[in-house]
Amino acid sequence: MRSILVPLAVVALLSGCATPPRSNNTGWPRFTLHAAQTIVLNPPNGEEFDASALLFLPDGALLTVNDRGPRVYRIEMSPGAPEARLVHVEELFRSSELAAFAVLKHGRYDCEGLARDERGRIYMCEEADRWILRCDPKTGRVERLPIDWAPVEKYFSSDPNASFEGVAVGRGKLYVANERSAPLVITVDLSTLRVTSWFQPQPRKPSFFGTHYSDLCWFEGHLWVLCRQHRVVLEVNPDTRQVLAEFDYEAVEDALGYRKQLPVGIMEGLAVDRENVWLVTDNNGWRRKSSLQNDIRPTLVKCPRPLKAGRDP
Repeated sequence: MRSILVPLAVVALLSGCATPPRSNNTGWPRFTLHAAQTIVLNPPNGEEFDASALLFLPDGALLTVNDRGPRVYRIEMSPGAPEARLVHVEELFRSSELAAFAVLKHGRYDCEGLARDERGRIYMCEEADRWILRCDPKTGRVERLPIDWAPVEKYFSSDPNASFEGVAVGRGKLYVANERSAPLVITVDLSTLRVTSWFQPQPRKPSFFGTHYSDLCWFEGHLWVLCRQHRVVLEVNPDTRQVLAEFDYEAVEDALGYRKQLPVGIMEGLAVDRENVWLVTDNNGWRRKSSLQNDIRPTLVKCPRPLKAGRDP
């Protein structure tokens, strides 16, 4: 998703234009994330790369996607190294498979979140046309899921850049992040491809720019929600919709030193494991303040998950 560079008053109005159901608890613990490692990502051929997802595979491989096209990349890291390579995963979302959808597509692919189900199939959301694509790595086959969005269409913006921004899969359900204007998390039953519920987890931390969901992650039975403008990650119970914890990464993002035109958030990829919260930037081609070589590469950040003893007041 391209960054939202509009007058602040307009942003404030947009953030209040709809009222989806919100989580009703307000007393969850809040933590501050600190970067244990920052890793600059080297795209193929040095082109601009707007990373818009993170996904761990069972073998430990970490994937991301460039929002400028339906191409998935593996992040090849070395222990302790400050840089990593982005390598195209050729068996996922092949052009030959996507050709069948060409007559339905409006403009280029604007690809965002990644998820994986229990059968190993990979999901990707496409923002401009509100598509959910699913690829089976075993066969290479790609499907466009015929989901009936009617129950939540009233929350959809006419702006094709204010749409689906993240996905997660867990317990037979697909979770989709409708990014902004009318932000909400949509739940889809994968057996019927029907929308079953929707809600709006809201951080305790305030944000003048409103709520923007920029990625989702499923880990150990919980749904994790990346709130780009609040610059926090929420841990949510998907059954009760209760927020369980809030993780603030504002200082981590500021320390990266990108030359942002407005104080907007730039994190668009989220992954969680037992020990860490992982974040990646979609810095929209913005350079770092300290760079003498016009460095526009995205950055992956590893943040240890705080213990309860380190809880913020």
